[in-house]
Amino acid sequence: MTEVDERGPEPHRHARVTRWTGAGAATADDVVAAEEPLQVVLDGRPFAVIMRTPGHDLELVLGLLFVEGVIRSRADVRRAAVAASGRPTDPVPFPLRELPEAENVVELDLATPHGEDRVGWQRNLVASSACGICGAATLDALRDDLPPLPPGPVFAPAAIVAMAPALREAQATFELTGGLHAAGLFDRAGRLMRIREDVGRHNAVDKLIGGALLGDALPLRGRALMVSGRASFELAHKAVAAGVPLMAAVSAPSSLAVHVAHTFGLTLVGFLRGDRFNVYAGGERIAA
Repeated sequence: MTEVDERGPEPHRHARVTRWTGAGAATADDVVAAEEPLQVVLDGRPFAVIMRTPGHDLELVLGLLFVEGVIRSRADVRRAAVAASGRPTDPVPFPLRELPEAENVVELDLATPHGEDRVGWQRNLVASSACGICGAATLDALRDDLPPLPPGPVFAPAAIVAMAPALREAQATFELTGGLHAAGLFDRAGRLMRIREDVGRHNAVDKLIGGALLGDALPLRGRALMVSGRASFELAHKAVAAGVPLMAAVSAPSSLAVHVAHTFGLTLVGFLRGDRFNVYAGGERIAA
């Protein structure tokens, strides 16, 4: 049995494992991806529990709240409290109090207090690392106020092809553990602007969106988003909410992700590997 024996703010933990080979079994040191619960408190009330990889916790929470329509901009946050390992490296435009690392909590006070009557969210909700939109009780509770994405910009195929190796090369914690997903923001030339890693792809995307919100950079109309693994409905929904015109994935999209892409004008790319990729929607943004 593998036992994790180290705790802390790092995105990985040390573990002792038994490795079996043709020569038999031997004990060894290993590194595993960290997964811990994060309690989100809004205006003094429990709002949700998110299973995530520690780090960039404030960005994660802000990104999630923005995508879900709870906040519209950084001006909607009056003050926050987060552990030092969870605070962003960029300046924060509101008072930020530091919490002990062991608390695993992000507290936000909003300019307009959040009520308990929002459809789809439940207090003490647990959002697992496998489901980023599990906070919505039904599909009807998802945001229906998102406008279609405007036309443009156009991306060259070479720029799209360049994103996959750039993302893979920057996945530092995946290199150690083999157990984290990644999401990256790219410019129109295919250059990686920012990357976030997490046990959940949706968490990594929320961290990117939260960072953009803090930098007053939303909507992300001149950027492309790439995610490791598959492109799910929830990821397409987050891309549209953030104003991202193009989303690419290493693996396949789901049928609902394709539906969202067609509905909102998102360019959706799947199976981005080597010099090949499939375009499922929004092909007008890719230069012929």
